[in-house]
Amino acid sequence: MRNYLAISFLAVAATMAFSPGLSAETARQAEASKTQPAAVPEHDLQGVWNMHAPASQRHFILSTYTQDEPAMTPWAKAKFEATKPSNGPRTHTLQQTNDPVLKYCYPPGTPRIYLQPFPMQIVQTPKEVIILYEYDHTVRHIYTDGRPHPPDLTPTYMGDSIGHWEDNTLVVDTIGFNDKTWLDRDGHVHSEQLHVIERFRRVDFDNMQIDITMEDPKALEKPWNTTLYYQLKPDWHIMEQVCTDNLDFLGFEK
Repeated sequence: MRNYLAISFLAVAATMAFSPGLSAETARQAEASKTQPAAVPEHDLQGVWNMHAPASQRHFILSTYTQDEPAMTPWAKAKFEATKPSNGPRTHTLQQTNDPVLKYCYPPGTPRIYLQPFPMQIVQTPKEVIILYEYDHTVRHIYTDGRPHPPDLTPTYMGDSIGHWEDNTLVVDTIGFNDKTWLDRDGHVHSEQLHVIERFRRVDFDNMQIDITMEDPKALEKPWNTTLYYQLKPDWHIMEQVCTDNLDFLGFEK
């Protein structure tokens, strides 16, 4: 077998050596394949993704979602005025802030987790989409097997997420939140009535956008909408990042 393969290889090499036209055509095809964009996989968001904000968002995106303030109810405005963020236009020192993420290492919640400047990895199974956020090893399960939200949800930081595909867009519906988190790093609050809808869409092989709608009749007079942009990082892997390791650096007690 080994001699047969060697003879076959030599025969092919000889054929190519004496067929310059064929060799040149093969080279042209190989070069053309390099310039053609990779096809977008259907129903596939897997990989490590990192936020890539366009120029119009870069001055505020890691702090909040839009340049304009959300339409807050009087209840939310009063709560907002009592917050002491360490980001945005009302910046406080790390010793003054009452940011639940910075001061107590509470999970950021959905959708604030996207504003923590760390990558995320998306993993898919036949029944769910799992998002592994590098920030504090936060894990989120989005069930795609057709189940509804449970009727007896216990309020949590990240909420209960179910999803379905609309063409190549994963639509995620999340409810069941507690009210211990902020919507962003600027101190905008929400209630347990928060309802988040996310639409994950791979616009091409290397880029994904997430359209997010936040609804909360107790805190928001109308839905708060934003779009976040991500780039695929095929050579990256999720590292270990633990919030409590930073408390000494920030000057808080563990």
